[in-house]
Amino acid sequence: MPTPHGTRGGMAFSANELSVLRRALAEVLHPSRRPGPPAASTALTPAAAPRPAEYVQDCLRLAEALDEAVHEAGRLRAFLLDELVRYRQALPGSAGGYLERLTAALAAGYVPRADDLAALRRLRALPCGPAENRRRTVLLRRSETLAENDVRLRLEAHMTMTAPRRLLTLPGLADEPTPKPAPKPGPGPGQAPEEKPKPATPDKPRTPTPAEIWPPHRRTRKPDQAARSA
Repeated sequence: MPTPHGTRGGMAFSANELSVLRRALAEVLHPSRRPGPPAASTALTPAAAPRPAEYVQDCLRLAEALDEAVHEAGRLRAFLLDELVRYRQALPGSAGGYLERLTAALAAGYVPRADDLAALRRLRALPCGPAENRRRTVLLRRSETLAENDVRLRLEAHMTMTAPRRLLTLPGLADEPTPKPAPKPGPGPGQAPEEKPKPATPDKPRTPTPAEIWPPHRRTRKPDQAARSA
């Protein structure tokens, strides 16, 4: 049975499984030919010959083993992620184990979440040695970069899906010439050409005189002065 190797979907095959896989790949690459029995795997028979029963059983067993190995790899990955969550919840006492598991998860393609970034920031703020502080800082910077790239990719995918579609010109319509406006009839032989009206220029504002701005101030006479003058 194939064995999951690592957390990135790798598989480890035995010698017999590799032999079956090699024959199956040869049949896919050369559909006009079919491999013979396992004892004479190098001999090729015409396509009309039926497949050997032992070869068919080997392929079925290998397919079942691959399905089981894929499920096992999925269960292993889920277990590692659950373990990472447990170590994160036990911080700061589990700082060493959490950092090791987070580093392994990032190497396996794990995208850090907001909880991981917050936990790394808290760990970096705690007092520790220079080497450990450098290790936590590097891991935090790497996690922030991975998280930003993941957000950017999701936004680009969303914008691509929601982008407005352009209307394409139907074939045949683009070849038709655009109708031109009919020319205006010119003046007759005895008529003078029409003069174009001149654009009306706005009147310039009149400058007021000083008397309009400062009217003369007449002094009012008192009654006694009016009587004396009379």
